Amino acid sequence: MRVSTLPRPHRHDVLLAVFGLSGGLLLWLLGLHLQSNRVLTALWVCLVPLAVVSGLELFRRTAPQTGLVVGTLALVADQFTVGNLATVLMFTDLVYAAVLYGKPSAARRIPVTTFLITVGVTIGFLAWFRTPQALLIGVVTAMVSFLPALTAVSVRNHRDAAATARLHAEQTALLAEMDRAQAVTAERARMARELHDMVANHLSAIAIHSTAALSIDDPGTSREALGVIRENSVDGLAEMRRLIGLLRTGDTAEPAASPTLASLDALVEQARTNAASSGLGCSFEDVREEPGPLPAPVELAAYRIVQESLTNALKHAAPGPVTVRLGQCGRLLTVEVSSALGERGGPRAPGSGAGLVGMRERVALLGGTIDAGPSAGSGGGRIWRVRAELPVEEGVSGR
Repeated sequence: MRVSTLPRPHRHDVLLAVFGLSGGLLLWLLGLHLQSNRVLTALWVCLVPLAVVSGLELFRRTAPQTGLVVGTLALVADQFTVGNLATVLMFTDLVYAAVLYGKPSAARRIPVTTFLITVGVTIGFLAWFRTPQALLIGVVTAMVSFLPALTAVSVRNHRDAAATARLHAEQTALLAEMDRAQAVTAERARMARELHDMVANHLSAIAIHSTAALSIDDPGTSREALGVIRENSVDGLAEMRRLIGLLRTGDTAEPAASPTLASLDALVEQARTNAASSGLGCSFEDVREEPGPLPAPVELAAYRIVQESLTNALKHAAPGPVTVRLGQCGRLLTVEVSSALGERGGPRAPGSGAGLVGMRERVALLGGTIDAGPSAGSGGGRIWRVRAELPVEEGVSGR
């Protein structure tokens, strides 16, 4: 059977009880009493309330309301003896502790109760004695009960305010840490998209042409493949150096030399060269009525979508046309890349799926939409089509 034990008194409470009892005994030995001509005239009787109140001091934190109730009874009993100043002083501490360490409801109720008791005692003794000196009894009652309760209310409010401020500071620090972690995650995702989009195209071309050079025993084909490999290696190194420079400077903005829609011609031409040996023919159509510069984030996202789509076509598309089309309807820029869908022989580069994820992330940051999947082509065949719609307002930065 589990035996419940009372909590151990706080060491400060033990010291208060010991000093209070010792002080009361010293006053009793010296014959210093508060009153005379009481019902219980034996001097030793006043030691009983003193011992009770000093014992209650041990539980001023753990059972403050019980201590106040029993202490009140002890104080009333003390009025029938010659009295002891230490008993009264320890009772004021019990009132203080009941408000400070008690329940919130008790902390609200005790000051009001002691105030009403003070007023009642003052009015009662004025009506009884009918002399102004009766006001002194009300003052003493206030000093013993109401003032300790009022002091405890002030201390408790300051303590609660300090706890609230500490909790607020901890929550602020936690939110700051969460914001920092989110910022780091977002920056890592942005740099991952940049690294994938800038380098994957070149590495895919290198992988395909190196496989062709190794598998086809033809000097002309090998020389042509090596030329494509060298070109993509140099371009990939340049892109990598630009990204490393961006990381070293710690600049979170987009690079000053970010690619734009004006660079799509060169991108498609490079893809045409890389894909020639795979039977892919790349073409570019800009059907916008008024071609012109757009906000930098929009142009960068459109360029990366085309770049990733061409890379995927180089990896997976069946021989046939690869068409890049730009259009604009109102305040929406339309980017569409289509390629033949089907099985293809010859060397191919593996895919990881990160490219589609990166495209969707870019479009989501701009508040646009994107669809990628198989659809019916104009000639009756099946094609793989990527279609993105990007808002071109200056203020768009994500949802």
